Amino acid sequence: MLSTSTTPTQKLSGTQPTQSLYSNSPAAASRPSLDRDAGLQPPGASTNGTRNMSSVSASYAPRGLSLNPSSQQPGSFSSDLRSQMMQSRAGSRTDVYIRDKLDEDDESMTENTLNTLKDTLTREMKIREGSENMLEALNAKKAKQTKDQRHRVEAELTASNTRIKELKQKITEAQRSKPVPSTPTRIRNEGLLHNATLRSPPSASRSGAGSDIDEPTESPTFALAEILQALEADGMPPEYYVERANNLVDLFKRYPTLKYDLVWSVFGDKMQVMLLSGSREVVAAGYRMLRYSISDIASLKKIRELNTDVMVVVSLAKDRKADVEREQALKFVRAFLDVKNGVHEVSRAVVRTIAAVAEQGEDRLRPICIETLAEILLRDPALLVASGGIVPLSDALSEGTYKSPESLTSVFLYLLDAPHTRKYLRAGYELDVLFTAFTDVLPSNEEIVKQKSRAVASALKSWSGLMALSMYNFRTVRSLISSLMLPNPTIRDTILDLLYSLLRIKPPAWATSYLAGRRLTTYGRVTTLKGSAPSKEKAIYEDDGAEQNFVEHYTALLLAIFVKAGMMPNLLRVAQDTDDPMLKRKTTLLIGETLKLASRILPPSWSSELQLLPELFAAASQFEKEAHFNATGIVYQISSVSRTLHRSSSAGYNAGYLPSSSMLQNMGHQEETPKANALVNTDDATFRQLLIDSGVLGHSNPSKWNWDVILRIIEGPLMNGKRVEEAIKASKFAKRLVGFYRPFKYKFSEIKNTRNTQKYVRVGCALMHTLLQTAEGIKYLADHKLVRQLAECLAQCDPTSGLTAQYPMFSKDRLIDTLCGGYFPMLGVLTSESKGLQMLERWKIFNMMYHIIDFKQRPDLVNLLLANLDYSLMGHPRVLLSKALTAGTKEIRINATNALRKYATRQRVMPSGQIISDSKWAIQLLVTQLYDPEIEVCATAVKILEKACNSKALLEYIVECRPALDHLGEIGAPLLLRFLSTSIGYHYLDGLDYISNEMDDWFLGRNDIYVGLIEASLARSFLDTQDDQPHRLSIYEDDLDTYQDYHVPPHFYRELSRTKEGCKLLEEKGHFEEFASTIRDYGMQSEDHELMTKVKGALWAVGNVGSMELGAPFLESTDVVEHIIEIAESHDVMSLRGTAFFVLGLISRSTHGLEILSEHGWESNTTPLGVSLGLCVPKDLSKFFSFKAWKHEIPAAITLPDTQKTILESPVADLQEDDETNQRILELATELGNMVLYKMAKIELFQLRQKKAAGFRQPALFRKILALFECHHYRLPDRHLVIELFDKSVLRHIVYGEESSDESLSSSDDEQRTERQRSISDPADLLETTARVYKASI
Repeated sequence: MLSTSTTPTQKLSGTQPTQSLYSNSPAAASRPSLDRDAGLQPPGASTNGTRNMSSVSASYAPRGLSLNPSSQQPGSFSSDLRSQMMQSRAGSRTDVYIRDKLDEDDESMTENTLNTLKDTLTREMKIREGSENMLEALNAKKAKQTKDQRHRVEAELTASNTRIKELKQKITEAQRSKPVPSTPTRIRNEGLLHNATLRSPPSASRSGAGSDIDEPTESPTFALAEILQALEADGMPPEYYVERANNLVDLFKRYPTLKYDLVWSVFGDKMQVMLLSGSREVVAAGYRMLRYSISDIASLKKIRELNTDVMVVVSLAKDRKADVEREQALKFVRAFLDVKNGVHEVSRAVVRTIAAVAEQGEDRLRPICIETLAEILLRDPALLVASGGIVPLSDALSEGTYKSPESLTSVFLYLLDAPHTRKYLRAGYELDVLFTAFTDVLPSNEEIVKQKSRAVASALKSWSGLMALSMYNFRTVRSLISSLMLPNPTIRDTILDLLYSLLRIKPPAWATSYLAGRRLTTYGRVTTLKGSAPSKEKAIYEDDGAEQNFVEHYTALLLAIFVKAGMMPNLLRVAQDTDDPMLKRKTTLLIGETLKLASRILPPSWSSELQLLPELFAAASQFEKEAHFNATGIVYQISSVSRTLHRSSSAGYNAGYLPSSSMLQNMGHQEETPKANALVNTDDATFRQLLIDSGVLGHSNPSKWNWDVILRIIEGPLMNGKRVEEAIKASKFAKRLVGFYRPFKYKFSEIKNTRNTQKYVRVGCALMHTLLQTAEGIKYLADHKLVRQLAECLAQCDPTSGLTAQYPMFSKDRLIDTLCGGYFPMLGVLTSESKGLQMLERWKIFNMMYHIIDFKQRPDLVNLLLANLDYSLMGHPRVLLSKALTAGTKEIRINATNALRKYATRQRVMPSGQIISDSKWAIQLLVTQLYDPEIEVCATAVKILEKACNSKALLEYIVECRPALDHLGEIGAPLLLRFLSTSIGYHYLDGLDYISNEMDDWFLGRNDIYVGLIEASLARSFLDTQDDQPHRLSIYEDDLDTYQDYHVPPHFYRELSRTKEGCKLLEEKGHFEEFASTIRDYGMQSEDHELMTKVKGALWAVGNVGSMELGAPFLESTDVVEHIIEIAESHDVMSLRGTAFFVLGLISRSTHGLEILSEHGWESNTTPLGVSLGLCVPKDLSKFFSFKAWKHEIPAAITLPDTQKTILESPVADLQEDDETNQRILELATELGNMVLYKMAKIELFQLRQKKAAGFRQPALFRKILALFECHHYRLPDRHLVIELFDKSVLRHIVYGEESSDESLSSSDDEQRTERQRSISDPADLLETTARVYKASI
């Protein structure tokens, strides 16, 4: 972090790692120096007992140069800005300068240890994954050939698992032993007040434990006075001042309110002395103390009265040897931004200096300076633009050197939204520079292209970015699409990935095989579609109850833009012209997915012509040309891909139909007529051959079995009772396979839990299910030792059973490390059938489960049971669940409540079309959970019941249960709103006097609050949800966190409009007319933020009412739709246009609304039955994207307040000097900004310095130079050059406000000055440097 508190820009962007250049310790090297804020360490701290050199000691030059004696004292200011202090080290490497580093206290050391352990754990996890992959590859080969190699890999895998287990234990211990912030101990205070007689805490142990006894242990005011008095000592080495500064910072940390009682006349004087010191470490400590003394805007004003602006400008202009000082100066400036309105106290001189640092490509502080400029731009764009800070930000975006361009892009997107901030940016430039990586003919760095593609994606997923990039007839988007024609495979591949991401196309399961060159054969489709398409699920919820899918609506608009920009012709050209087969297949797959997406979400007028692919068929029909063959092949590939995509579509997800997100998440199970399985009725020869191919008969070692063939046998022939009997009696297949799963044979139960071994669990569950389907299988399973041994394993965990084991089969470690946890899914399969329940009852397994839940000693075991048992049938599993819902711990109750999710929303569709619901038992349990004492349990139950309300039948049943939700407050409000959608619920709530109170509440304020809720929900929905762990072991980890609730929050007026009674009440109250008049009167207003929020609230209310068929007549009674269209097409605020666009989508869901919109040039896709999907887009996109170029406000026209200026006088008026030499110095300083005159101006300035011009010792001239730096652009080396020319005494006069221009301030006065005012540099050094620079210039 850059400061003590996180700024908004830091939250948006990734932390930029900066390598420490001034610390040799491993701890310092592993973390950015800006993050190490435990305290500054003195540079001369010696560990070998050698005497620390004071400022009167000799200063060592770098290796190879002569030693320069120096008589400077601490507190003086050096012209070469080098530290006085050098540390003597063993090995006599006196040339190595140990730079200042920050103290690492116990907490920091623990944090470093924890980070190191986590890094090691990540590396070990990768080693384990590689070993698993290698083992899987070796298992596919012949065992004899790879025996030795397999043994080595297995040994490495075992060792890796052991190391991972040890590392996890160490991490746990480190987290437990993490120090807790507490009252300081005696040892800590000894360094702070070694001469003071203050009381320390009685014991370190009590202090470390965080005692609640409010006993005064020290007087912070007295400690502060002691430290400030200690800082007045003269002639002390730098480490003395640094140590006292660290103590003062620690005091501020322990007593945060102490900084409000500072006497700035005293404290400020000490800080000025520190900042004028000649030691970089002392200056850095001064900045750090000032930063921790900041409390509010008043303290910032006091600090600026100390002339800190000038000091910051000088410090930031120093060379890289003073990085410690520059770093603390930058953190000091960033602390201004953490104070409310603190940006108004940031000087333009400081901002110009930060911009100069940001322009230096090799500067270590450049990323942090860019981030600081971005934050200033966000808070005060006028200040940054007037200070010339917009150029480094644009350069960082265009060059791609900044590693997190998304954060910079988000700042520009924020400014582009409103007209009062948009004027500071140039139309068609700030964001367009992102596309240079794609449009340049010269090849770009692949990493830079990838980074910019992420920034482009974030821009195109926001309204301000989409509007700005669509200006000038979609010029920028067209350039991106046309970049596909460049013969650069990196750019082509990146743009294709970008299109996949923007259109939210998730490649199907078979995409990897297809891109690798595998043909889309029937075999490939059958095996992959089985796991990818939920073929047995069907959405059965009412369409009018479905929520609007705003993400799909935005995607439809994006697709329309890409189609208009010529995406399809360019993709076809890439597919025909490229020689890369992978790229060709990827493009073909994108074409197929795009055609499918267009037919689903775009209106027919957009998608009908797109489906024809005229360019491709025109090329394919020219038989006399060679391109005919390539085009014909592309036609075949697109046809094959489209056919496969159609088959892989889930039920109800075909062209012309778009289920909502709630429908997709709550798909009910459909009972289909059993399809004939070709493998069930196999002949004897085929069955015997399958048994032989499985390897079970020929080998007793399970690692040599073919588990794919075994699974085919289980799911096919063994479904026939005759084949089961044959497998049991005529061969050893069943005996060996079922015996493999017996716990005490230690085969399955000893296999390591890895990604590749999950196949054994899947086969085991399939085996249990298959055996339960036939009488022969049930008899065999009932007589086998498998279930009996599972009962014994559970008994080992039952405290009342009397059975104990030194290493229980279901111990916590075994459940994590081995496949023992796989037995619980198998038990879940047994609980899904009545015969299986009888087997479990026979061996008293449910009794043991009751005891395990009662004693609460194994919450991990209880969670595994709850997650895997099947509760479809009446019996013990439901009793177990109800027991866990009421008698378990908080975490167990939450997990048990989540286990009811799929049962509370399940409905079955019989072949006859009849809907059967068996969810009432789950609903009853969930209603009971609403009265749980823990609010988290109640919130979980409310979310599940809210999902169940998508079904009208279930909603009516929930109302019949008459749940009381008053005690839940806001948590239960969404569920009460859903009750309004039926007449039964309406009358129930009306009887509670809920409707009238809630209606007045929404009208008077909740409607405006809803704006923030819906915008936050949309922001979460537009984030990319990537699977970071695609191979999660769902058996052992809780998968319930996948049910993230990102749906649109319910709106009161939408639910009210579902019933006739609600519409009648709405008409009586007259709220709709009020909303319509608000839109009509204030819809185009763009200045008042509160008024815009009210307009947004009215828009959402009108849209939600208009989306219901019963509420649509309200639209016809007013002309509000025309005004909403006007807002969408011509409002100045881009985000308000987006709100109007989404509202029009809501209105288009109703038949009346769609008719009104079609009259105004907006159209939507519909289902085959004519029901609108609510995805309306304008027929003419140019009307919606009608933004024109705005007038850009140039920096010279911006007037800043005096609080943001360091020198109030304009430098232009004061360039005239009575002294000719001074006049020439000013002219040369001005010419440094002219690249033609730059070299000669620099040479002449050095010549004047060699002549010891008197102007270089005059504060008045230095102020004019600072005024030039503040008002004009100068590169960082030029700033450093000019500042180094002046005598360091002038800075003291500037800081103390002494405007003396006495030319007698010559070098001979050095004898008169105190140690704090002397220059560190030797005149010989300056002459030598001047001569060297002069020769280089010549």
